[in-house]
Parts: sequence; structure tokens; C-alpha cells
Amino acid sequence: MKKLDESLIAPLPPFRQLGSAQIRAILGLASPLRFDADVTIFSEGHDAERFYLLLDGHIRVVRHTAEGEQIILLHIPPGQLFGIAAALGRTTYPSSAVAAAECVALSWPMTIYHTFVTEYPGFATETYKMVGGRVEAMHTTIMEMATKHVEQRIACALLRLLQQGGKRTDRGIEIGFPVTRQNISDMTGTTLHTVSRLLSAWEKDCILESKRKHVCVTNAHRLVELAEAG
Repeated sequence: MKKLDESLIAPLPPFRQLGSAQIRAILGLASPLRFDADVTIFSEGHDAERFYLLLDGHIRVVRHTAEGEQIILLHIPPGQLFGIAAALGRTTYPSSAVAAAECVALSWPMTIYHTFVTEYPGFATETYKMVGGRVEAMHTTIMEMATKHVEQRIACALLRLLQQGGKRTDRGIEIGFPVTRQNISDMTGTTLHTVSRLLSAWEKDCILESKRKHVCVTNAHRLVELAEAG
């Protein structure tokens, strides 16, 4: 295997408090992986055998209801760990991870997660801070679904996607990874028909542009107003 460059992970939150020797030791235990878009990296309920660091791409975190409906809980951007079931005291994955686009990651056996936490306090501090942020984000999503109208929920979901992977273009701010109308439906607990109707209306109002798997927000201020309406 080609030797991994420690500069890949040194600036990233889980590792930025560590020294060069510590990072080299961690990299020595890592396996580099590449995943095509839409590949399921691991599935909800399966044994949690490995955890991952996303270097490039975006990950959708997905759960399924008892009725079999899919819910997209959040998106994970580059530079973050995922699949860290051990941090939640679990031996199985609480959700599925799906590559939203082609992804590059590093992977380690779950059996050494607690070794990392014990030997590298900086790793533990940053990891639990990240887990706390995700729990807060999911709580926000649940509150939106319980208290906001559908137009607000969809506007809030699009704004989160911009925060997680927005890229400025000459037209506005584009979500930097593929997003379908079905994905937005799965994020907001509404129907595909409703999402399509609202996005089409917002296109006519010059709030956004929506093409196949790509969304560009051309009037972010107006989208914020829609999210906060009422």
C-alpha cells in the first residue's frame, strides 16, 4: 500500500491536537478506500466493524422507519469521522451511510477506536464534540418536522445543504454534491410531489435553479425568509 501523507489528516478536527508521531501511528493502521456515488458503505443494524474518516465527497446518513420509509438525517462533509458506533456505546451501526457522490475515505477497525480515545485525548475531545454537534443537528431537524409548515421545512433543508457543501458560482450558491428531489423529500418528511411543486414555484420566482441532481440557490436571502416565515 502506498504510504499515506500525514498532511491529509493533520489539519482535520479529530487529529489537529495530535503530534506528527501520533498521526503517523494512526495512519499506519488506516486503510484507504474509494466509494462510487450511491454506494451503501454500511447498513443500519449491521455489526459495526470499522469506522471512517471522509477525505473527499459527502455522506448521507439514512435511517428507515418501521414502515420501510427512508429518512435522511444529515449529510457529512469532508474532514469528519463517520460510522463511529463505539462513540455511542453501540456494537451495531445506528444508521446507514450512503455515498452522495464519489468518496475517498480512510478506515480503521472498530476494535481500536477505544485505543485512540485512551491514548490520544485530543482525538477524544474533538470526536465527542463532533458527535454532540450531530445530535444537536438531528434534534433541530426533528423540531422542524414537528413544528414547521412544509414550505419552511424544505427551505430549512436547502439552507443546511448550502452550509454543508455550498459552492459560490456566478449564478449563486450551488449545493456541491448531487441532490435529487426524492432526497429532499426524504429529508423533510414530505411527498415527492410536494417537493417538486415547491421547487418549480421557487424556480419561477428566481429563488433557485434545479436541474437533474443539482440545485443552485440564486436568492439565498429570500430562501431564509421562507424558512423563517410564520
